Amino acid sequence: MAIDTTEVTERAVLAVPLERVWDVVSATHRYAEWVDGVLEVTSHHGLAEVGRVYRERNRTVGPMTTRSCWTVREIDPMRRRVDTATGFDPMYDLTNVFEFRRLAFDDGSEGIEMTYTVRYRPGLGIVGRVIDRFQQPGLRRAFRTSMRNLEDLVVAEGTVVPTVHERSTDG
Repeated sequence: MAIDTTEVTERAVLAVPLERVWDVVSATHRYAEWVDGVLEVTSHHGLAEVGRVYRERNRTVGPMTTRSCWTVREIDPMRRRVDTATGFDPMYDLTNVFEFRRLAFDDGSEGIEMTYTVRYRPGLGIVGRVIDRFQQPGLRRAFRTSMRNLEDLVVAEGTVVPTVHERSTDG
């Protein structure tokens, strides 16, 4: 990691099956349902595919919003997903990584450990680095909220796997 790159990581244990979590995380059109800060997915290609693009409208600071464009870079099924984004100026070279590890609990049920990481390069020189220090706690809260939202969504849906109602809508 370069000296001027910031990495923010949070981990959570989710008491839901890995396969269901992977189903939801792989459905790019569903991000507004669980990712804190995603107001809407404006363009998607259905299930994540390396090289494909999806777009979102995101909340940034207070009432301010931005439009982001994400490219799926890496998929290791049930283990890791890596996407890169533009549109979060003054954060540049933004990379989002979801990692999953299957867990078995004492009661025989299963769950996962999820790691949510974002790497980026803050812009605006020294001012950007100062702003970055203040924004990191908010990012951590958003990651924790997103992982709880994901768990709640999977629990609410039970074993039903929603279909991708639009396989491709631009991208």
